[in-house]
Amino acid sequence: MQYKDYSKEQLAAEYEQLKQQFEDYKALGLKLNMARGCPGQEQLHLSLPMLDILHSDSDCRTEDGSDCRNYGVLEGIPECKRMMAAMLEVDPEMVMVGGNSSLNMMFDTIACFMNKPVVEGLPAWYEVKDRKFLCPVPGYDRHFSITEYFGFEMINVPMTWDGPDMDVVEELIKDPSVKGIWCVPKYSNPQGITYSDETVRRFANLKPAAKDFRIMWDDAYCIHDLTDTPDHLISIMQECKKTGNIDLPICFCSTSKITFPGSGVAAMAASDNNMKILKNKYKYQTIGYDKINMLRHVRFFGDFDGIMAHMKKHRAILEPRFNLVVDKIEKNLTGLGFTNYLKPNGGYFVCVDVMEGTAKRVVALCKEAGVTLTYAGATYPYGKDPHDSNIRIAPTFPELDELDKAMDVFCVCTRLAAVEKLLGK
Repeated sequence: MQYKDYSKEQLAAEYEQLKQQFEDYKALGLKLNMARGCPGQEQLHLSLPMLDILHSDSDCRTEDGSDCRNYGVLEGIPECKRMMAAMLEVDPEMVMVGGNSSLNMMFDTIACFMNKPVVEGLPAWYEVKDRKFLCPVPGYDRHFSITEYFGFEMINVPMTWDGPDMDVVEELIKDPSVKGIWCVPKYSNPQGITYSDETVRRFANLKPAAKDFRIMWDDAYCIHDLTDTPDHLISIMQECKKTGNIDLPICFCSTSKITFPGSGVAAMAASDNNMKILKNKYKYQTIGYDKINMLRHVRFFGDFDGIMAHMKKHRAILEPRFNLVVDKIEKNLTGLGFTNYLKPNGGYFVCVDVMEGTAKRVVALCKEAGVTLTYAGATYPYGKDPHDSNIRIAPTFPELDELDKAMDVFCVCTRLAAVEKLLGK
């Protein structure tokens, strides 16, 4: 029976019951954290042997004889470029391997284009006073923070089950002050949606009024599958080659959620024109990133097939966690008529839409009961969810028994907030 069909007496009884459950959870003194998509301890242990993989002078040399302990090799060592190119489905010549953070490379890319013209003859972005950036929502808060930091007006683009609403995108890019769009194309953060073939091809066929419009293609979860029927994402770079729009996308990935978030390897791929601008910045910024870490990763995995084998171990750890979250939602919330969610085939999050106008209350109640969630509104630019309904759940960090308790708390708080709203409390 859905809450909308409850009488006031039934709602009042439901409130008293939920309130008591809530107080019982508070009394447990829980301290559980589902705020961010951090790998759990079991996942981190998988990569520990990497730390002992280099022992001698010869171990520290690349296939071309370069000594990884010394300066140089701005673009990254060749064998690591090949491995990351396979992850991004691009040619190795298009790849630059950076430090441990793809987010840092994204920030650097925006910073570079702010100060240097992206296309010869056009002003740098900082000179465009009404500059705008498109933001598929719900989306990744750290993407939005970057463009907010650089003074862009951020424009919401609604997500569909096929990716961003391309009718909206195609209309908005008629404005020459719109300079780019953020994309997480496979297992999107937070919904877990993978862009359809049609959506990717429409991106590749875009004809923006701004010749310096760029697609920031953050392929963070490109190999983070959780089922035997993983989603398939076609290559944006290959599609853009077909349409002659090779300068449109700049692609990013990392091993942050594959090996160690603080010590992974990041990479980006871009056309010759884009990479020329970016490398001209990087050559002043660094003499070369951590080549020893690049080499460690290559020696540990061997090649891209080795990475994929490693990801099966991650799946074995994560799949039960995601199944638990979905089971709890289905058993405790879906029949009540106000909760929507998508069971993802991969990625790092489960996205839940609770009753409109209650997300902040749900998060506050959970915190009061000892469960920390990502703050309500985080999945929208400026932290402003217009419906106050979207909540991002990160199941990866807690132990399975802790996650079980945390989801019980979440479900009770979600129901309690809904009943409060219906009763006008």
